[in-house]
Amino acid sequence: MRRLLLALPFALLPLAIAHAAEEKEHASLGAHEHGVAQLDIVLDGKALEFELRSPSMNIVGFEHPASTDADKTKVAEARELLLKSQALFNLPLAAKCAVLAQKLESPLFGDKPDADDHDDDHDDHAKGEGEEHHHEHSEIHAHYQFVCDTPSALKKLDLTQLFKTFPATHKIQVQLIAPSGQQGVEATPENATLKF
Repeated sequence: MRRLLLALPFALLPLAIAHAAEEKEHASLGAHEHGVAQLDIVLDGKALEFELRSPSMNIVGFEHPASTDADKTKVAEARELLLKSQALFNLPLAAKCAVLAQKLESPLFGDKPDADDHDDDHDDHAKGEGEEHHHEHSEIHAHYQFVCDTPSALKKLDLTQLFKTFPATHKIQVQLIAPSGQQGVEATPENATLKF
């Protein structure tokens, strides 16, 4: 029974993040803005989760499918950098956080978008007769799950490395749920640290 109770927070975290993401999407339709990313963070006991959503432009410098060797190299390099989550989020060593799972999704990585991901808001660019809609918005979603042996060592989160790694990202809208409560913060390269 005790194992089941300990597993319960891990089982509920994806639901909490999914609900927060759904609420955010409904509240900000058409929020695809180059230079701006969204980051949801949940700390519950020893479980720590991050969900990063960013226009591909911020991460690789383009949104079209990678067709040239140079574009394919940029996508492969970005994917590799995104999978270095410990360094990307600069988690304090004292927290003893270990990666449980990482998942990256993007049409650039060969993932097909869900039917629900496409909405008519993309057609809000005025189209004249005979004009076609050529620009598609492409995003990268990254989901990270950690277990931290000493979560009390997570006093602050420094996103400086995330900004340095992807310099086209100028602002990160952060939603944080932690034992101290829930907060919304706008992080920038000049103000990249937030408290748990």
